[in-house]
Amino acid sequence: MASAEDIQVKELDKRASGQAFEVILASPAPDANFPLSPPKAKDVSLEEIQRKLDAAEERRKNHEAEVLKHLAEKREHEKEVLKKAMEENNNFSKMAEEKLNQKLEANKENRTALMAAMNEKFKEKDKKLEEVRKNKETKEGTSED
Repeated sequence: MASAEDIQVKELDKRASGQAFEVILASPAPDANFPLSPPKAKDVSLEEIQRKLDAAEERRKNHEAEVLKHLAEKREHEKEVLKKAMEENNNFSKMAEEKLNQKLEANKENRTALMAAMNEKFKEKDKKLEEVRKNKETKEGTSED
């Protein structure tokens, strides 16, 4: 470690959040040994290289399998969503058709009932007309006598 005379401290500025300092270390000794080249890597054997290549290949295969699995799950989910949408659409269509059939049936029944009521009303009017004719004929027949 450097001694106290090798270190120089300058105050940069004071703030409410704290102070900032610059620490200057003395220049290194001229006789210090610095490596000029990076340390040599140890010799890697052919087996070590092959083992690393195999591990990389295994990782690549595992990653590919994961991606394929994810895609298959996504496709399956899409199929399920489409199937559910089709079922809901079919159910909606069936319900709408049933509702329409019920309305048509109700309208048909109402029309039939209305027609029957009108026929009954006309029969009653015909009876009254016939009765009035008979009464008129009998009056004319009795008045001629």
